[in-house]
Amino acid sequence: MSVVIRYDWQESEIRKIHDTPLLELIYQAASVHRQFHDPSKIQVCKLISIKTGGCPEDCSYCAQSSRYKTEVKAQALLEKETVVGIAQQAKESGVSRVCMGAAWREVRDNSQFEQVLDMVKEVTALGLEVCCTLGMLTQAQAKRLEEAGLYAYNHNLDTSEEYYSTIITTRTYGDRLNTINNVRQTNVTVCSGGILGLGESVDDRVSMLHTLGTLHPHPESVPINILSQVQGTPLENQPDVPIWEVVRMIATARIVMPASDVRLSAGRARLSQVEQALCFLAGANSIFSSDDGHMLTVTTPCPGYNADHEMLNLLGLETRSAFVGQSKTPVEAVVR
Repeated sequence: MSVVIRYDWQESEIRKIHDTPLLELIYQAASVHRQFHDPSKIQVCKLISIKTGGCPEDCSYCAQSSRYKTEVKAQALLEKETVVGIAQQAKESGVSRVCMGAAWREVRDNSQFEQVLDMVKEVTALGLEVCCTLGMLTQAQAKRLEEAGLYAYNHNLDTSEEYYSTIITTRTYGDRLNTINNVRQTNVTVCSGGILGLGESVDDRVSMLHTLGTLHPHPESVPINILSQVQGTPLENQPDVPIWEVVRMIATARIVMPASDVRLSAGRARLSQVEQALCFLAGANSIFSSDDGHMLTVTTPCPGYNADHEMLNLLGLETRSAFVGQSKTPVEAVVR
């Protein structure tokens, strides 16, 4: 099975892929994966919360919203030296990509943004890919991040446009797409995906993949997150997402966006090694690891560096170096 990168997907086509019998779907996704990526390599990433809590948004899943009473306590922007120290330790533990997240609705042109720009420069100088997720930003702000050396900007769609207002009311789907478009005016790569388990339907999941799969170019990075139910948020009682639904989404994302990195992100801590192996077989080629057992905040567990090294060794997988781009040379036939 050979593929070309397509941007003209129809939702019905994506739904047909998604509904393929599971083992056949995994086989097709694994075949596509091998045409565009080294299947023996997994990129290990570290997420640092550089400014925690106090966000004015009402995202129903988020522990950092000021509207909900959760375990997360608001903290000021970290010092640059602290962030660089965490990044250095991560690099020594096999991490090649560091994402810095700030609980802001939007980037503001102030002294804190200047500090973030300095962080980007310093962490990039360590030889790491640096990704930021800072909320909405303008073209001018995206350009300044590019000039500081930023490699990627994360701005997730979270879910479908149709379901979005059920989860978030303080910004629109168009706001999300506008930020992605602003990043696309630079050479900074785009990281955008979604969250499973928000109460969305399969149609919503397919619709989200359709939106991502018809962006031109596709996001270079597509995180697939599994909801971590946070006490005190509106979604605290959502049921767990079955592993088979996670694998289907990873495999479908891999086929629809062949050259993109598909990142098995939040919620991985609940998956066994066997379940994670299925995700890798289906096309996931990146994970987030941790030095403190948490991903971003204390409400989201994350496997540690040592446990992840043991798992990757067991599976015969290696960590991927920084700045290894996706294949840019698709072959000549359409996926069948």
